[in-house]
Amino acid sequence: MSPKRTAFGLLGLVVFMVGMSFAAVPLYDLFCRVTGYGGTTAEGRGSDTVLDQMISIRFDASKNRDMAWEFRAPEQRVSSLQIGQTGLAFFEAHNPTDRVIAGQASYNVTPYSAGAYFTKIDCFCFTEQVLQPGQTVQMPVTFYVDPEILNDREARFVQEITLSYTFFEIDIPEGEVSLAPAQPADEEG
Repeated sequence: MSPKRTAFGLLGLVVFMVGMSFAAVPLYDLFCRVTGYGGTTAEGRGSDTVLDQMISIRFDASKNRDMAWEFRAPEQRVSSLQIGQTGLAFFEAHNPTDRVIAGQASYNVTPYSAGAYFTKIDCFCFTEQVLQPGQTVQMPVTFYVDPEILNDREARFVQEITLSYTFFEIDIPEGEVSLAPAQPADEEG
């Protein structure tokens, strides 16, 4: 094998590996959404069945260390509801800075066995959030626990589910208009 052919083969391998590294996150996310692996929740419209059995939902809020926002879980940290009953919780985000900041929330459900049965009807995590300087927002999540959880050999024993969100700063989406005042230009003279 010639050195030139070896170099092109290695270059192709590097390009392939870089491409796969960019594809890994979306592919893993798709895998988790389809299988419920890793506590990834389902998205739905609501349950037709509400059971008498109660389950507790605990809420957790955190942020990436580089995220300048303040992010809080609902004041009522634990909510008890019937399996199949629709629940609603409001998380709070505040931008204490003097600049516009965009964020995206990632979420997780524990225990993992319950992830496939925790269904979000609507959630702030489905879209990017943009907060103006000093802005505070209440961000809702509407959810239910699918009654099918009782047919799962592991998940049927779950008494409490924890829904966790972590906010990360992202680039401000194109087309977002900042309401922040323009910075004055430096004046000479």
